[in-house]
Amino acid sequence: MKPVRTLLLATMVVTGVAEAQGTLNRYGNPATLRPAPTSASITVKDLQVRLYQFADDSMQGRQIGRVGNKKGTDYIAAELKKFGAIPAGDNGTYFQVLPYHLRQFTDHSRLQVDGNPLQWEKDWVAVPGLRAPRPIGGVPVIFGGIVGDTTKQITAAQAAGKFVVLIPAPPAATPARGPGGPGGPGGFGAQQQPSRFAAAVAVATVNLDDLTPAQRAAINQPTVATSSAARGFAIPAAGPVDSLALLKRMIDQLQPQANIRLSKAAAARLFSRATIEGVPLGTTGGTVTASLDFIELPTDYARNVVAIIPGSDPVLKNQFVSIGAHNDHVGFSNAPVDKDSVKAFNDIRNRLLLANNMVTLDAQKLGAIRVNMDSIRKIHPKPRLDSIRNGADDDGSGSMAVLEIAEAVAGMKVKPKRSTLFMWHTGEEAGLIGASYFVANPTVPLDSIVANVNIDMIGRGRAEDLPGGSDDFVGVIGSSFDSKDLGDAVVNVNKKQAKPLALDFKFDSTIAWSGYNNLYSRSDHIVFARAGIPIAFFFTGLHGDYHQLSDEPEFIDYPHFNRITNYIRDLVVDVGNGPRPRINGTRPSRPPRSVQP
Repeated sequence: MKPVRTLLLATMVVTGVAEAQGTLNRYGNPATLRPAPTSASITVKDLQVRLYQFADDSMQGRQIGRVGNKKGTDYIAAELKKFGAIPAGDNGTYFQVLPYHLRQFTDHSRLQVDGNPLQWEKDWVAVPGLRAPRPIGGVPVIFGGIVGDTTKQITAAQAAGKFVVLIPAPPAATPARGPGGPGGPGGFGAQQQPSRFAAAVAVATVNLDDLTPAQRAAINQPTVATSSAARGFAIPAAGPVDSLALLKRMIDQLQPQANIRLSKAAAARLFSRATIEGVPLGTTGGTVTASLDFIELPTDYARNVVAIIPGSDPVLKNQFVSIGAHNDHVGFSNAPVDKDSVKAFNDIRNRLLLANNMVTLDAQKLGAIRVNMDSIRKIHPKPRLDSIRNGADDDGSGSMAVLEIAEAVAGMKVKPKRSTLFMWHTGEEAGLIGASYFVANPTVPLDSIVANVNIDMIGRGRAEDLPGGSDDFVGVIGSSFDSKDLGDAVVNVNKKQAKPLALDFKFDSTIAWSGYNNLYSRSDHIVFARAGIPIAFFFTGLHGDYHQLSDEPEFIDYPHFNRITNYIRDLVVDVGNGPRPRINGTRPSRPPRSVQP
C-alpha cells in the first residue's frame, strides 16, 4: 500500500524472543518453503507455495524500475500461461510495459586530448544521466580544485566552457563509502556545486584507480530504470526572475554537462604531466574532444500484468469484472541488518502503538524499547543479515490472492457470464503509476468494466496487528461509495460463506488512528473510481511490519488469508453473473454514465 509517509527508525538498539517449534515459528510457518504444484482449489497450501516464491529474496523487493519487478511479473505471467488465461497486455502478451528506460553510454564512446585517445573504462568512464550531455569539441582543460571544497576551487567564470578536472578530498575529510556502487569515492555521479561549475562543458573527477574493472564497468550499467514521462524544470522559489538566466538554466537541464571519471594517469595526460599530484589550482592543459554515444533502452523493469478469462454468456462476455493487486513493493536497502532484531523491534513497537490508542509513538517511547538479544541468539547464534523488503503482505498477499482466484476461475466448468479481467499493477508504491497508466491506456474498453475489486494487504489482521483484529477480520473500503449494488453484493456474498467474515467498514470514515486515514485514496482502486467504475477495496491493516524488512512470508496468517481469498473469489463470480452494479452509491467519484444493463 502506498504510504502517507515512510516510517524511519532513527535508532535500532533492539532485542527480542523468536519462538520456534522445531522448524516452525510461532505462527506455524517455516522460514522457507519449496515450490510445489498448485490446484484450482484455493487452499492454505497453495497460498503458501505462491507467496513464498513471490516474496522470496530473489525477487529483490519487486521495486518498480528494478530487475526484481521483472522477476515478479515473469512469475505471474508464467503461472497464468499454465492454466490458460488469455493475455490482455501489449501485442498479445501478458505485459503492459510502462515507459521506463535504462540510460547508458556504449563502448563506442570516445575521448581524446590533443588528438591522443584515452581508453574506455581503463582511463575514463562517462556517468549516464537522464539526458545526453552537451557536446565536447575542442574544449580546453582546466584544473578546478578539490571536490566539495569551494575554498580550493576555481571560480565560475574560470570554469565556464571548460573541461574541469577535480580531485577527491583527502580520505579523512570524507565519509567512508564502499568503492563499488553509487556513492563510492567521489560518487559515480559526483555533481559539483552547480553555481560554481554549471557553465562547464564537462566535470571530470579523478577517482577510478581504486576500482576493479568490474566496478568501473558498473558505473555505466544502471541498475534502476527511470520514467520517460515529461519532466519539468527547476525554477527559483523566490527572488527576481532573470528571463535570460532562466532560459539558460532550462537549456542546461535539457543538455547537461558531461560527468566523467578519470584515472590518475589519464588526468596527468590531460595536463602533459607525469603526475596529477601537486597541480596548481587553475592550471590549464590540453584540448579535449569527445564523442559520447548515449542510448536509452526500453526496459521490462516496470510493467503491469493483464489477463482475461472469457465469460460464458455470448453477450455479457464483452463486459468485465476486474480484480487487481499491485505487483511491486519498495525494493531493498543498501545496509544489511539483523532481521530477527528488526522483527523483535517492530513487534514491541506495534504493541506500544496498540496500547497508545494507535497514536504515533514519540522519539522517547521508541528510544525506550529494549529487549534481551540473548533470547534471539539462543535460536539464531549468528545474525541473519537481511536488506530486502520482501513485501509478503504488501502486496504479495493481494497479488497471490488474485493469481489463486484466476486459477480457480480458469478451473470452473461453467465460467461466470461476464469475463474476468485480472490485473497486477506496478508502481502503486511510487504513486499508483501502473493503475493510472492502465486507465489512461486500457487494453479493454473502460466502459466495459462493470466493477473493480482491489486487494492490498490481506495476509494479517490478527489482534496483535490492529484494534479489532481477529481470525474473522477484514476491512472493506469504498464498496458503497459509487454503487450501493456493489456494496450490497459485498455483504450478501459474505453471508453465504460457511463461516462469514467480520466485514469492517470503519475505514470508510475518518478515524483517530494515525496512518489509517484516507485509505480510500491510497491504493489502485481510486484510479478506477475516478474513471466512474464502482470499486470495493479489501485489506487487513497496517501492521508493525508494514514496509519493513520483516514483512516476510513466514509471518502471514495463512488460514485467515485463505478464507478472505475464497470469499473474494465468490464475490467476483457473483458480480460476474448478476446485474451490472449501478452508479447509485453514497458519494460517487464521477457522475453516472449511460451503460448497458
